[in-house]
Amino acid sequence: MIHTLRSFTPTLCEAMDIPLPEYAIANPYLDLKNFKGKIKKALIFCPDAFGFHALKKIPELHNALNESSTHEVELLSIFPPKTPVCFASLFTGGTPDEHGIKEYEKPVLKCDTLFDSLIRAGKKVAIVAVKNSSIDLIFRGRSLDYFSMDYDPLVSAKALELLTKNEHDVIIVYHQEYDDLLHDSGLFSELAVNALHHIVESWKLLTREALKAWKNDFCVAFTPDHGGHISSDGLGDHGENIPEDMELRHFFYLK
Repeated sequence: MIHTLRSFTPTLCEAMDIPLPEYAIANPYLDLKNFKGKIKKALIFCPDAFGFHALKKIPELHNALNESSTHEVELLSIFPPKTPVCFASLFTGGTPDEHGIKEYEKPVLKCDTLFDSLIRAGKKVAIVAVKNSSIDLIFRGRSLDYFSMDYDPLVSAKALELLTKNEHDVIIVYHQEYDDLLHDSGLFSELAVNALHHIVESWKLLTREALKAWKNDFCVAFTPDHGGHISSDGLGDHGENIPEDMELRHFFYLK
């Protein structure tokens, strides 16, 4: 059985030993073994549109992610593979019918989410995202810290600052550059490929800094939302029920 994005929230809740939000009934997609209930801190890196299509096209990226991770998970996105739909399912464990986002729209979610579960468990949470992105908007209205940044480099800088201060238990980090460029210049244009490399370098940097800040009993998760395909105009797109859009790999560094 191939898991979907819905399995991420149950996985993190099991790792951190916190109760599940309402719709998170899928099975965890990671065999935690020695880590079950022991994870105290987490950084969740959400690179938009970094699907398995990119890893198949550029194997050195796949190798780099594996070399800087302890676990790789094969999974599928959620249909339709659109950013707000996918991240709503990732962070609630619910289907689009359950959480209510079924297309490209960015309402504030009223249903129970991973963030609500973390807050009830006494965890301090930060979301660091590109301003007006899906992750920046749809989880508003909760007792957590929101940092809306102009673009990916400033998102990374703020995340590194938060790691250094070590005041948060869970940090969400969202990058947007690759998704923007696949639409504007093509799935594997020079600019888009550079953006993919930026993502992997950011992952490696964030993982190193998390290790410095947290030492043990933490995880860093690489959790993209969907992939992409070459559209009829030769550029990139996503939103179809095809392997290029739906196939994903998530990566974890557990310590």
